[in-house]
Amino acid sequence: MERVVQFLKEAEVYYLATVDGDQPRVRPFGTAHVFEGKLYIQTGKSKDVSKQLHANPKAEICACKGGDWLRVSGRLIEDDRREARQSMLDAYPSLQGMYSADDGNTEVLYFEDATATFFSFTKAPEVIRF
Repeated sequence: MERVVQFLKEAEVYYLATVDGDQPRVRPFGTAHVFEGKLYIQTGKSKDVSKQLHANPKAEICACKGGDWLRVSGRLIEDDRREARQSMLDAYPSLQGMYSADDGNTEVLYFEDATATFFSFTKAPEVIRF
């Protein structure tokens, strides 16, 4: 999983896909953090993406770096513990101007039953499950 997080951080931006009813929704994200051995992302509870993930936790992210790309699919599960929120905010100090661990809006979610696949035009795909 560390390789997955490293790729996401080096790519700086990844795209998170959710579903809204029968409509796919994709948007850029930038947070990727390991806490207690799980891959976490962060959003705000007031955002549509949060509502979509609570209605259907199946999600997929995709990031590109050079000629390689990474796709991670699984279920995103909310971790409502203050420690998890604070860990994310500590890892991304730039978020602290918009979010705090106790604001009632900051939400962190971790991947469960995830499959990460590294792709390249020159190599066979490599799959990691966590």
